[in-house]
Amino acid sequence: MTDLDFLREAVGPDRVSTDEYARDEHAGDWGTHPEDEVRPDAVVWPTSTEEVSAVLTGAHERGIPVTPYAAGTGLEGNAVPAHEGISMDTTRMDAILEVRPDDLQVDVEPGVLGSAVDEAAGEHGLTFPPLPSSGDISTVGGMIATDASGMQAVKYGVVADWVLELEAVLADGTVVTAGSGAVKSSAGYNLKDLIVGSEGTLAVVTRATLQLAGRPQQIRGGRAVFETFDDAAGAIADAVQSGVDVAKIELMGGFAAEVANEYVGTDLPDAPMVFVEFHADHGIDEEIEFCRTVFADYDPLSFEIAADEEMARLWELRREMAYALDEYRENLRPLHPGDVTVPIGSFPEIVRRARAEAEERDLPMACYGHAGDGNLHYEILVDPDDEAMVERGEAAYAAVVEAAIDLGGTATGEHGVGLGKRQFMEREHGAESVAAMRSVKDALDPDGILNPGKVFPDESE
Repeated sequence: MTDLDFLREAVGPDRVSTDEYARDEHAGDWGTHPEDEVRPDAVVWPTSTEEVSAVLTGAHERGIPVTPYAAGTGLEGNAVPAHEGISMDTTRMDAILEVRPDDLQVDVEPGVLGSAVDEAAGEHGLTFPPLPSSGDISTVGGMIATDASGMQAVKYGVVADWVLELEAVLADGTVVTAGSGAVKSSAGYNLKDLIVGSEGTLAVVTRATLQLAGRPQQIRGGRAVFETFDDAAGAIADAVQSGVDVAKIELMGGFAAEVANEYVGTDLPDAPMVFVEFHADHGIDEEIEFCRTVFADYDPLSFEIAADEEMARLWELRREMAYALDEYRENLRPLHPGDVTVPIGSFPEIVRRARAEAEERDLPMACYGHAGDGNLHYEILVDPDDEAMVERGEAAYAAVVEAAIDLGGTATGEHGVGLGKRQFMEREHGAESVAAMRSVKDALDPDGILNPGKVFPDESE
């Protein structure tokens, strides 16, 4: 690509870069191995809807691919500029435009961090409940693009449940508004929910109206340790099925506990653990005792409950899990970020199948995740220089995804499809449904310039 004059005219020369450092910084995301990175031809930093529109108008006229880029914290290569072209970095569109506490709403630009939204809401006694665990380093635009969710999804749902209205720019530069300030609507097609989770393949979000909620008056949490993985998974499923009002309920397997213990420097048992947190305005002790009664049927070795700083100590291992895996052994690295979700009744079964796949192929696998909504994260560790081990890892990884789909679940609960999960789309949705999705893409982006190479399997596959 040689014609960059339209970019400089759209945003000014100081916010366009072709230097190697900027291009390298936008060649991948957290989940992209170095060998899979693709450098864009140029990086552009718009600061307004008008500038986003101008960039896309010019790119559309010239047939240049544009890949939206947020904070780069994605795990499926969602922001990799697979066809080169332009990387559109929206992190400088980071304003909190207006908080309306009477409406329980906030208007924000896409580059604002999730934690900043929560802090602004907190000044009015409110909160933005669906923040993912990485909310302090992830942008709202990125969360909307992947329909992200976090530890509190079991109680509060996912990001899509809290998006009321979007302003977005289509591939040809057209600015559209989707949704409204009302909490419900029957007016026309639900364009808002079509854009949410589309990973920047249909439009670039430039403004979002988010719903807020009151902050709970009581917060307590803790950790239960179980003798077996089956007991831990069974206790989680039983608690959810029994109606325990839990805000977070997280799983950590025995090997995952070993990895986290080593990283944090603690000497807790290398045993399956379940982490819980309760939110309420009254009656929290009764809910905790209800949970304790349900867990008792699975013979926990211990069940500790605390508040404030002591609660944070009990949760430390779970919080550090992702970093612990990266540092576990110098010669091992996580193969792919496993992110399957199944109906809650099938959660113990997907855990058993994941462990069986790892054991059958003699692979270290850490199982953990937002278990209360059926979401299992699994990380297979491999030596990238051991081709046989990598091949076994790929087979085990795919087998777990396929098992989740067979159980009525999904290949990705919160990370998105990106580059990494495209091969499972037809198995999960069927060829006809994927064809229908392609027709939507073709209608809104007929030249295929917005984040090409994502979500859909290659036509040749």
